[in-house]
Amino acid sequence: MADETGLDSYLADLAESGRRHTSPLAAERIRARGEQRLRRRRAALASGGALLVAALAVGGLSLTGAGRGAEPPAVIPTPTASLFVPPAPAPGAEYASELGYVYGAVVKGDTVQVTVEPVRAVRGAVAPVGGVHTLTLPRGTLVEARQSVGGDPADVRLDRLVSRLAAGRQWVFAIDYDSEGRVHSLREAYWLAG
Repeated sequence: MADETGLDSYLADLAESGRRHTSPLAAERIRARGEQRLRRRRAALASGGALLVAALAVGGLSLTGAGRGAEPPAVIPTPTASLFVPPAPAPGAEYASELGYVYGAVVKGDTVQVTVEPVRAVRGAVAPVGGVHTLTLPRGTLVEARQSVGGDPADVRLDRLVSRLAAGRQWVFAIDYDSEGRVHSLREAYWLAG
């Protein structure tokens, strides 16, 4: 037991020296810390409340904006002149062709507008497939012609054939389209009987 009383006295001495070397917090410092905590809490509540009010305001504005309906488009769409979709080249092919009567040619500035009536080849003759569409092509579009220029094969510009193509359905052409749907050339289908 003697050991315990020695330990007790040692611990008592140690506690007493600790009390002598520490100074208790002054009452003013305790109040200052409490007020600082209170200010921080109030500031947090105020900023949270302000954030809530801002979120509600933005949400309310977005809801009132949605009630007005859809905005009108920036550019008013215009209906397409034709429902014609140019043929697409087969895999590995550079061009796709369409057979058709080409007629009604009219020069419009730097372009030539022609009417195309698609046909299909049936035993060396042509058979209409229905539907007519127009193409507006540059005047310099190349045309491989034969019968329409007098019988000898020749490459001519489209604007030189306008007078012959202005009449009705007389000349059948193979119209070559690239992968983007642009006309690359016209080839007279002289091997078909119109």
